[in-house]
Formats: sequence, C-alpha cells, structure tokens
Amino acid sequence: MKTDDLASGVAEGGGHLDERLAREAAELAGRILETALREQKAGERYHGWKLNRMLGDPNGKAFVISLADQIFRPQTPERAASQFRHLMARFGAPAYLPLHERAGLLGAAAASRVAPELVMSAVAGKMRAETRKVVLPDEDLDLRSHMKRRRAMGARLILNVLGEAVLGEEEAERRLEANMAKLRRPDCDAISIKVSSIFSQVNVLAYEDTLERLKAPLRKLFRAARDNVTASADGSRRSKFVNLDMEEYRDLRLTSDVFRQILDEDEFRGLEAGIVLQAYLPDAFPMQRELTDWAVDRVSRGGAPIRIRLVKGANLATERVEAAVHGWAPAPYRSKAEVDANFKRMLHYACRPEHAEAVRVGVGTHNLFDVAYALVLREREGVAGQVGIEMLEGMANHQARAVEKLAGGVLFYAPVVKRENFDNAIAYLVRRLDENSAPQNFLHDLFGMRPGDGRWAAQRERFLRACRERHGVSSAPSRRQDRRREAVDCARRQSFGNAPDTDWSLECNREWVAEALRRRGRKAPDIIPLQIGGRVVVTGDEAASCDPSRPEQEFYRYHLAGDEEVDEALAVAVSAARNWAKHSILTPRELLIRAAGELARRRGELIATMVSDGGKTVPEADAEVSEAVDFANYYATGMSRPGMHDGTAAVPLGAVVVAPPWNFPLAIPCGGVLAALGAGNAVILKPAPETVLTAWELAKGLWAAGVPKRLLQFVPCPENEAGRRLLTDPRTDAVILTGAHDTARLFKG
Repeated sequence: MKTDDLASGVAEGGGHLDERLAREAAELAGRILETALREQKAGERYHGWKLNRMLGDPNGKAFVISLADQIFRPQTPERAASQFRHLMARFGAPAYLPLHERAGLLGAAAASRVAPELVMSAVAGKMRAETRKVVLPDEDLDLRSHMKRRRAMGARLILNVLGEAVLGEEEAERRLEANMAKLRRPDCDAISIKVSSIFSQVNVLAYEDTLERLKAPLRKLFRAARDNVTASADGSRRSKFVNLDMEEYRDLRLTSDVFRQILDEDEFRGLEAGIVLQAYLPDAFPMQRELTDWAVDRVSRGGAPIRIRLVKGANLATERVEAAVHGWAPAPYRSKAEVDANFKRMLHYACRPEHAEAVRVGVGTHNLFDVAYALVLREREGVAGQVGIEMLEGMANHQARAVEKLAGGVLFYAPVVKRENFDNAIAYLVRRLDENSAPQNFLHDLFGMRPGDGRWAAQRERFLRACRERHGVSSAPSRRQDRRREAVDCARRQSFGNAPDTDWSLECNREWVAEALRRRGRKAPDIIPLQIGGRVVVTGDEAASCDPSRPEQEFYRYHLAGDEEVDEALAVAVSAARNWAKHSILTPRELLIRAAGELARRRGELIATMVSDGGKTVPEADAEVSEAVDFANYYATGMSRPGMHDGTAAVPLGAVVVAPPWNFPLAIPCGGVLAALGAGNAVILKPAPETVLTAWELAKGLWAAGVPKRLLQFVPCPENEAGRRLLTDPRTDAVILTGAHDTARLFKG
C-alpha cells in the first residue's frame, strides 16, 4: 500500500473504535496526572504553585519576560541596574510572587542605586538558578552530573546548543564544532541542530547551491555520529543520533531535501537520523507522507530507519510577525483546534505498522491527553517499540517521571548554554514562557489542574474534539502565493494596504523569477532614447552602462539630452501642466490606481531589470517593486480620504523634475513621479546615469497604465551644463531629488 494513499484506514465500525480509543486515552491521562500529583516533590509543588499564579497574572508575566529580555543585555552593572529599576517602577513587584520574594525585589531595586554590581550579579544569578532546570548549564561538571541522573532514571537526553542567529561562516564553524564535541562525549546520546546554525548563508533563492553547501557540515556531523557509538539500555552498541530541528517555514522543504539527500549517500545508508515536523503547519502532513515513502523505500534497499519528532510547533509568534511584515498568509493553521486535529492525524499515520518499521516517531508533547493517546494507539497498532515519548527538559518533572514509568522511557529535549553566553538562551526562555501562557494550551493549565476539575474538563473536551476532527482538517498549504498565475486588480481598492512581497519559500515563485532573469539575460542590449512631448528622441550623444556584476561588458546604451532637448522638454512640461485635464481622460486618482496595477503586473520584469542594471539582489528588488506599488496606492487612497481638503485648495506647482539616486532605482523615482502627477503636475524624469534602464522600464509601465507621455517625459542628461539647466531653469517649478554634494552643486547657476 502506497503511503500517499489518503484513506484513513478506518474500516466499518472504525469510528466507534476511534471514539473508544480517545476515551481510553482520556482516562489514562487522568491516571497519569493523579500519579504525578501523588509523587510530586515539595520543591516541585512550590515551583508549580508559582508558575500557576504567574500564568494568571498578566502583569507578572510581562514583568518576567521584560526582565529576562533586558537584564542581561547591558554591558555595565550601572546600566543593568537602571533598567532593573525602570522595570520595577513600570510593573511593580509581581503579585504572583510570595511576600518575601516581592520584598526582596523591592529591596534589590533600592540597593541597586548604591551597589549596582553586587545587586545585579545577585539578580542575574537568581534568574540563572530559576531557569537552570529548563536550560542546562553547559559547563562540563554540571552537565555530566545532570546527564548521569537522567541515565539513572532510564531517560535519555537530546542536547541542543543554544545560540544567536549565525551571521558568518566563522560563527557557523564554531557552532558546528560545539555540536561535534557533544557527539564525542561518552555520556551524550543525541544532539538536535537547525540547518541555519551550521551554515550562515541559507538562501532559498539559491536553492540548489544552498543544498550543496549544507551537505559539507552535515556530513561532518553524521560522520561524528556514526563513529562515536553509545550503549543502549539493552547493552547493545549503536551510533549516536543527529536530529534536524525545524525553525522557520522557509526551512521546511530545504531541511527535508538535505536530510534525504545526505542519508541517500552510500556512507550514511546504515545511519539512523531524525527530523522534526511541526503539526501547526498544514504542509507537515504531506511532508510526513513524502518522508515516509522515501524511508520505506530506503529500508527496502537495506538502509536504516529514520525518526520523525512530531511536535505541534514552537515559533508561532515569529511566523505571524513575518507574515504580517511581508503581507503573506500566516503559514500555521488559524486555530489551535486545527493544530490538535492535525497532530492526531499525523500520529495515526505514523503508527501504521507498515510505516513504523521505516519511520520511528517521537511524540514531543507535555499534553497528557496526547501522551496517553500515543501510548494507547501504539499498543493497539502493535508498534510500541517504534513510538516513543519526548518531553522538554525541566518542564513538569513530576509528570515526566510518571510518563517515564508508564511508557518505559522518555527522551528529554535539553537546551544547553554556557554561563558567559546565557543571553543566548533568552529567546528560548521567552518563547517557552509565551507558549505556556496561551489560554488554550495544555501547559497554561498544567500547574493548577486536577483530574475532574473545570480546567481538566475543558482540556478533555478539546482533546476529544480534535480526535473527532482529525479526518477533516485541511492539509492544503496556507501560503499559496503564485506569481505566475495571480491576477492583479487594484481598481477596487478602497483603503490602503501594503502590496505583498514575494514568498520565496514557494518553489513556483522561485521558478517565476528565474524565468524573468533568463528573459532579461536573453534580451539584446537596449538603446534607450529620450521621450519628449510624446516623441522618441535620438541624439548624437550616447553613453554606455554595464551590469555591475560584469563591469567589463557593455549592457546597454542610452541617449543624452543637450540644451536643445532640455529646452523642448521644459516647454512641453509647462504647457502640459497648465492643461492637465486636456491630456488625460482619467483623474489623478484613477491614474494612480491603474499605475499600481501595471507595476504589480510587471513585477518580474522590474526585478530582473534592477538585478542586471543596479546590482540588486532579488529580494531587495522585489521589496522595491512592493514599495513602488505602495506609493501609487497610498497616494490614490489618500486623495480620497474624508477631510483631505477641508478648508484648503490643492494648487499644482507646474513643471516638476524628478532626479532620483542610483541605489534605489525604482522605488524612489516612482514615489517622486507619482506624488507629482497625483498633485496635478507635469513631470520630467531625469534618471540616475547608473540606472537609466530601470527608470526607462518604470516610465514604460506608467505610460502603459495610461499616464500621458506629455505629462511624464523621460530625459537622461549628462552631469554638465545641460543637466544643471534642467534643475535650475526658471520654468522648473520644483525638483524632487536625492543626492550627495555633487548633486546639490548642480543647483548653482
């Protein structure tokens, strides 16, 4: 049976079996919680009591996040103390804390004025102590002791070396070496890494090149895992384990592809390795099927199984922010209920016996209902040996112990960080705290919940609903932008909204821009004329321009205006400005709306032009097109805003010269041209000599949108008397320019 078969596999009466399975799991979850509460240690009860109070105290949560985020960043104790006092003044001592801890915070704030170094050292030490169960200290003695304790209880750790974003290859090499050092430790069984932590130049637009460059550090890691064996619980020896973690949505396909390609190499066919899938992405289930098909084939050819760590997702805020910034649909599901349902669907798929032999699964969750569901399901399917439970280090240890006894073992995901790099752990800590406080999240209720109470009943109902809905949740990607097929229609826009940037994580868009670049490359060099008064003007004075990446090769030539052409262009502009309405049957607002649509339709061509003409990267050029479209829409909607002209009258200036810079060759000239046109002026566009082609493509787009050629003229000028005259002539009523000292000198008569 092929694994891309989407049939649920539920036979006649299977619905009743699934309902019974869910209810058995809910009962088991209650028994796990009862056992955990009964065996909870005094220190764990106190810690849980504080966390439960904090999660019910929004002001306290904000204080803790702000403190974690800001107290370690200042470079001096005095600055850190000042920030500490600021936070205390803003939030006060959190109400969730017991009285003696609130008093201690108030005393520390007062004492920090006279002894900042002593106080801030104590505050930082207290914060490290509070978090060391969640983020393990990476000092050898501390880490070795903790790992020994975990081994004694029958648990294993998968270590994750925390760090800031890797910005250069030296830092990537250091991170790679740190991970390899972990694999060489005799007490380390496994590590978890993100591809972006071992290669600094991950670029989905250079997809194949990125894949190849990622393979070199991954080979080193996989060889270290293969060559450093560890002892299993049964005494057998096996290779150590590398897990590829998942970060941003853009990394999903890239991580999966490099994972499969590396493990298909002959030297790694016998190596077991893992990858994470995040159930909050609709794309995760199709990706699970792809990986399973590949793994089944790999095992049939004598290869080792793989492992999928199934989690619900850990970067929701990042995905939402990125989507909002770029104008994309958020990649994750819209609701927690959909995430939970997809998690159940993926778990069922993984537990099919024909899949579990090739793909072992680690169920990464602290939701006791899901833990129990996995345990009951694996027993029903006869795959208990292939399905394990994974939990976060230091999170509700009493429950982890209860699960470990029942499941026969737990794998703990354990972030580690050295003392001097503790600030690298801040993002992780804040994210975990944010996850815990989401109202629908099981972890939100974890520390104050009892079997049978209101919180338990609400979580139980969410769980049962997700079990029922697992067949119906969509697996269609949320991000579906396709520049090849999208219809651009700006005519109905009534309010301003930013134009979406291109989503380069999608293969269709990468193919689209690659074709645009090929078309630009195949096109013969342009000989660009002037456009004055609707006439194409060819002069005897020409200049050449090159692709900045190929400075030795002429890219195109363009004609330059002399005194005669400048004089004619100014005369046309003055006349056109006086008779604006005669030259256009459209209002300025209508012209701007049509301009927005035309520029959006030409996005690919404009990107390719800027890459070749201005040395822009594709993402930079794409953002400039979005900005140009935004200018048109913003001016258009602004002109119709209620009260825009209350008590005032809009009077055009007349003839406006737009003289843009070379470094933003599309957005800046477009903003200047459209602002002047929208205000009822006539425009002469004098392009920067380095990027004449980009300005020419802009002008052609605006003319195609309906801008009359007498209202928008195109006049490249040399940086001599003719160019100076265009800017300083009395008939020029305004100049819109960006430039340096040399540009300003052109104004001198």
